[in-house]
Amino acid sequence: MSDQSKIPQATAKRLPLYYRFLNNLHIQGKLRVSSKELSDAVKVDSATIRRDFSYFGALGKKGYGYNVEYLLGFFRKTLDQDENTPVVLIGVGNLGTAFLNYNFTKNNNTKIEIAFDADKSKVGTEIADIPIHHIDDLEEKIGKVKVAILTVPVSEAQNITERLISSGVTAILNFTPARITVPEGVRVHHIDLAVELQSLVYFMKHYPLENEEQ
Repeated sequence: MSDQSKIPQATAKRLPLYYRFLNNLHIQGKLRVSSKELSDAVKVDSATIRRDFSYFGALGKKGYGYNVEYLLGFFRKTLDQDENTPVVLIGVGNLGTAFLNYNFTKNNNTKIEIAFDADKSKVGTEIADIPIHHIDDLEEKIGKVKVAILTVPVSEAQNITERLISSGVTAILNFTPARITVPEGVRVHHIDLAVELQSLVYFMKHYPLENEEQ
C-alpha cells in the first residue's frame, strides 16, 4: 500500500511487534507462520492480525499461513528499517545512561548517536562509545538529527523541547512526567513509567489476560 495515511494508528503501533517476532522466526529459519502462532506470540487476537495484514494486501492462505520472508521484507520497508535513523538523548542520568548502554541493540537502524547533559563532569566523556556534550552546545552539536529522547528534570522539559524543535527535531520520546507543548508537525510520545506500572498492576488485578479484548 502506497498511501500509509490510511493505516489506522492502532495497526501502526502493532507493526513493530509483528516485525520483531517475524525477524526472530527468520533467524530461526522458519518459512511460514500462522495467524494463531502470531497471536500467541504478540498477544493480539487472530482476527485483529488478519485485519492488520489486510491493509497491506498480505493475506495468508488457509492451511498455509503467511510467508515469513515476504512479511519481514514488507514490514522492514514499511517501518523504514532500511534507512538509518539517528537519535539524540537529552539527559544522561540513570535512565539516560541505561538507554546509552542498551542503545536499541536489536535494531541496527535506529540508534542514539549523540547525548547532552548539564553535568560538566559528564561532558567530554563517552558511554558505550556515545559522546556526551554540554546542553549549552545543543544547537551547535546536534546536527541533522530529527528524533530525540527526553530524560530531563520536569522543570527543564519545555525549554529543552523548544530548543530541540528549533534545531530541527520533529519527533520526541518524552520520559518526563511533563506534558510538553509542541507546534503542529511535531510528534510527541509520552512515557511515564510510574503511570505505566500503575496501569499494569491495575489491569493485572481487574482484567485477567484471557478475558481481555485486544
